[in-house]
Amino acid sequence: MMRPPRKCQCRARPGSAEWVGRAGALLWRQWALKRSGILRMALSGEKGAGEAFLVRAGKIALVVLLYWFISITMVFLNKYLLDSPTLRLDAPLFVTFFQCLVTVLLCRVLSLLALLLPGGAVEFPSVRFDLKVLRSVLPLSLVFIGMITFNNLCLKYLGVAFYTVGRCLSTVFNVLLSYVLLKQTTSLYALMSCGVILGGFWLGIDQEGAEGTLSWTGIFFGVLASLCVSLNAIYTKKVLPAVDGSIWRLTFYNNVNACALFLPLLLLSGELSTLSAFDKLYTSYFWGMMTLGGIFGFAIGYVTGLQIKFTSPLTHNISGTAKACAQTVLAVSYYHQTKSFLWWTSNIMVLSGSFCYTWVKGLEMKNSQVPEEQTNTNEEKSSSGV
Repeated sequence: MMRPPRKCQCRARPGSAEWVGRAGALLWRQWALKRSGILRMALSGEKGAGEAFLVRAGKIALVVLLYWFISITMVFLNKYLLDSPTLRLDAPLFVTFFQCLVTVLLCRVLSLLALLLPGGAVEFPSVRFDLKVLRSVLPLSLVFIGMITFNNLCLKYLGVAFYTVGRCLSTVFNVLLSYVLLKQTTSLYALMSCGVILGGFWLGIDQEGAEGTLSWTGIFFGVLASLCVSLNAIYTKKVLPAVDGSIWRLTFYNNVNACALFLPLLLLSGELSTLSAFDKLYTSYFWGMMTLGGIFGFAIGYVTGLQIKFTSPLTHNISGTAKACAQTVLAVSYYHQTKSFLWWTSNIMVLSGSFCYTWVKGLEMKNSQVPEEQTNTNEEKSSSGV
């Protein structure tokens, strides 16, 4: 009887077809086990990832709502202090001066709390009176005074509903000053967005005039405020190294200079005599509203930085545009005003142009970063010999 042939027990030679097949099967088994482990980890952590996303989304929503609340409330509160028929205070420079004074005091208090409280309970840079830094910041402080003063004067004469259109030219001035001072050109799409803003601005003026509510004084101050906003952005970049790049230190020194420079302006404008004749000067209600206005003026800087931190500069600008839209609707409703279709069209044009400009500049910045990253990657590869 013939025995069946025994199977060969010899090992496959490395490099042979059988060896390659066995190695491939082993690698496939290891890869499959690894993938199944990753899948189990993903499935087990899916709920936690979802919760983390929801928590972050909730924080962003709260920050945006806080920014909207403080910004809109501050505008309505300033309008009350500047031009209220019940308050009857005609002292816009004093209102602005007092808000700067409150900001200085709050910066000092927070700086002291940051030093005294343990464990970093309050994060705020140390600030002190430094004459050298005050002189370095002085050119920016002059622009800053113009910005906040003309903003308040524009709000006083135009009102909240038309306030957004009245000072909408800051984007246009950004383009002009970037070309004149910084020699930076602007793309066609950005220029088209500015054209839409200008069209909305002139249409809004026409409609305000048709309704008999146009104030050329308010328009004048709105244009000056827009110019100062653009200049403030340019000079801020130049002055930041003098305060070690700290926005809060810059806020402190800016407002200290503003308080000193407002004193002669108050004397020349005659507002001190207006205050002495003000019938509510010694009431707690008046000083409470003034202090509240100063606190909101300080808080808007904090929540602006907070919104940029939790989102991005592009999202912050888009949020600001949407806030301006909501602010206009609230103002028309609160003051029981009736506006024409073309008046609303002018507001939509201004807000749409601002949104498109922000979107275009965001895309341009993103596209300009990609070639730089690719260039850096190629340089790293060349240096490493890859």
